[in-house]
Amino acid sequence: MAGPDPALAFDMIVVGSGGGPHETNLSSYLLKPYGAEWDAGIVALEAGSGQGTLNRLLELEPNLFVGKDGVTRTYSASEVYSFVRCFLITHAHLDHISSLVLSTGALGGERKRVYAVKETLEDLESVFSWRIWPKLASYDENDEDYKLLYSPLVPDGKYHTVFPNISVQAVPINHGTNELGPYASAAFFLRSDSHPSKREFLFFGDVEPDSVASTTTKTINVWRKAAPMIPHTLSTIFIECSWPSGRQDDMLHGHLSPEHLRDELVALATEVYFARRGPSSSQSTSRQPQRKRQKRNPPSHDLRGVLMGVRVYIIHVKDQPAQVHGIPIREVVVGQVKSLIQEAGLGVEILLADQGMHITI
Repeated sequence: MAGPDPALAFDMIVVGSGGGPHETNLSSYLLKPYGAEWDAGIVALEAGSGQGTLNRLLELEPNLFVGKDGVTRTYSASEVYSFVRCFLITHAHLDHISSLVLSTGALGGERKRVYAVKETLEDLESVFSWRIWPKLASYDENDEDYKLLYSPLVPDGKYHTVFPNISVQAVPINHGTNELGPYASAAFFLRSDSHPSKREFLFFGDVEPDSVASTTTKTINVWRKAAPMIPHTLSTIFIECSWPSGRQDDMLHGHLSPEHLRDELVALATEVYFARRGPSSSQSTSRQPQRKRQKRNPPSHDLRGVLMGVRVYIIHVKDQPAQVHGIPIREVVVGQVKSLIQEAGLGVEILLADQGMHITI
């Protein structure tokens, strides 16, 4: 039997990829180094759906978890979550943390870290407060009475180790504005430190398009960091597209629609274009923090094929009460994105991260 593919760095199981309102398909992904066994440790990326959903998925597909030797491993959902060593949370909205809250008291295995930026951990503290839910988490590494250990991720432009051979860099992004003011989410660059080329992938929490942000634009910072690595070091991106085409800007509620996602990918392609032209071009654009003020956009024909070799997985599509012409809304949205991207000619591959998928990166 052939050994592990040296080009791959991660295995991922999609426990849930929807954006609500169905509680059985919320943002939840299980991650491990490619070639390692699942029982050697798992990183839980978001925690909307959890053990109950995974139990149903295993009933439908018992062969979901395959070992590095290609042999199926038979685990229960509770066993799988006992293998989790840490959670990575982009923001603390319920569709991203509900299973973390509900299942923490029953989690098996060793104490688990919760990595997130400071504001997200503070939101979690308001939940684990003895009022909404028992206090099951603390910042004290020596207090084993708590099931979870709050572990702040500082968005300082550096990678921080969260698991053996996996490190993360958090970049703040906008997720709209509410009565309390701007609300922040995060994008994570996840890097395999054991891979010869330090391969990584990019995972977005909920994100407001820069073009409608009422505060400083932030997604452009993510694209500028990603651009020099595309496609050889970074070729996989997970990003939300919550709404179908035609959604008005004032009804986005801090999310993307196909048109806005197309615009964001054009912005990424633009940064890749300048990164490939050399340091002077990249530095020139980096001095302009707000995309809507930039004047140096390349001609559209210069962006054709710029994102060849990049896969973009669409996540967080919000379920609708009824299908559109018999087609699930998530497939409608992905089709709309594909059409817009094909018209733009960027060369990027658009895929749906569907529940129950096994994705290799």
